[in-house]
Amino acid sequence: MTSKIWGGRFQSATDAVLEAINVSIDFDKRLGLQDVRGSLAHIAMLAETGIVSREDATKIADGLERIKQDIENGRFEFSRALEDIHMNVESRLAELIGPAAGRLHTARSRNDQVATDFRLYIRDEIDALDRELADLQIALATRAMEEAASVMPGFTHLQSAQPVTFGHHLLAYVEMIARDRGRFRDARARLNESPLGAAALAGTSFPIDRVVTARALGFDRPTANSLDSVSDRDFVLETLGAAAICATHLSRFAEEIVLWTTPQFGFIALSDKFTTGSSIMPQKRNPDAAELARGKSGRVIGAFVALLVVMKGLPLAYSKDMQEDKEGAFDALDTLALCIAAVAGMVRDMRVDRARMKAAAGAGYATATDLADWLVRTLSLPFREAHHVTGRIVARAEARGVGLEDLTLEEMRSVEPRINAEVFDVLGVEKSAQSRKSFGGTSPDNVRAAAQDWLDRLKV
Repeated sequence: MTSKIWGGRFQSATDAVLEAINVSIDFDKRLGLQDVRGSLAHIAMLAETGIVSREDATKIADGLERIKQDIENGRFEFSRALEDIHMNVESRLAELIGPAAGRLHTARSRNDQVATDFRLYIRDEIDALDRELADLQIALATRAMEEAASVMPGFTHLQSAQPVTFGHHLLAYVEMIARDRGRFRDARARLNESPLGAAALAGTSFPIDRVVTARALGFDRPTANSLDSVSDRDFVLETLGAAAICATHLSRFAEEIVLWTTPQFGFIALSDKFTTGSSIMPQKRNPDAAELARGKSGRVIGAFVALLVVMKGLPLAYSKDMQEDKEGAFDALDTLALCIAAVAGMVRDMRVDRARMKAAAGAGYATATDLADWLVRTLSLPFREAHHVTGRIVARAEARGVGLEDLTLEEMRSVEPRINAEVFDVLGVEKSAQSRKSFGGTSPDNVRAAAQDWLDRLKV
């Protein structure tokens, strides 16, 4: 006869292969503290409603507190034979307090129990990620303030487009991360409902008070439908979706760091803290932290896609497939947290070569748009005509192998006779950046104001 807690009707032991595929304690032990929190709230409610005696409830709560301390101190011994975190906690509780432990599972199922545990866990992780993302924003906004007037090339198609400031470029990522934090906050708000008391799928006949347990666990309310309560994993999917977008943003920035640290760009340098060497080429300094942040984004995105695939064909309510919701989520959120820390570290560590950036900002005729705008403002040319005139002037400079600012006034006048010497006032890269004063533009004054606004909001 089977010795499993659930094995009352079973006559023989399960096959070793089923044991191996069924066991989840190797990874769901991470839900230990959340499992104890949910159980403490549950037993308090059972006592309050008279479903369990005060005496038994006190014994159970005392035992759970001892288990909580053991988990926190790393002394709790997890057993694979007990399958999952719920059975491990309940079995240990029975060792500590005896038969009264069996009353803890009254009016609940492992289905609503794991849904509650996992919501608590995801909520905790979102709160931690929000703090880490805020720290990254602070790092970026602080460097943006320092580099508010540092001119660099702005790119489209990875070709020089118009001069921007490095501070403006960094603030673009502050905005992206703000949206990431908003998505996590939205996910948190939607997940903050308690499934506890939904039981296996249909609710329970015991006179429980789900509002009490929801409030005790910091949820806004109980979930409204027992079927949905145990079968929903939207809260994991939504969190992983936000994580995947965030990881993509980090990956894009990491890619730029990789480019900027190459000799071909030379815009920034990273110290020994965030680079490694080559086993054969002694001159190498590899931006491994950036490359790994870029690469690890795939793991986060993959976890999101994997869970979508798991859930897409499941009928209501709970199916054991849903045990596959945890490992990917655990890994993805751990990975994202590590990448956030790595990117924040690189932002604080990087040394900016302002002269190299400024020189590159003028390459590729990046002030051509400034010339076209000048023709519109000063000579009242329609923009399309100004665009054509500027293109011909660029072609002349390209033929000579010089920058626009190196052409003579006479050469420009040969294309458009009305051009005067004032045109040279707009052809410098610093002047170009300074002129972009429209809201959200790259002018140093704009950048300083935006960076300060973010630092104020982040309470630095």
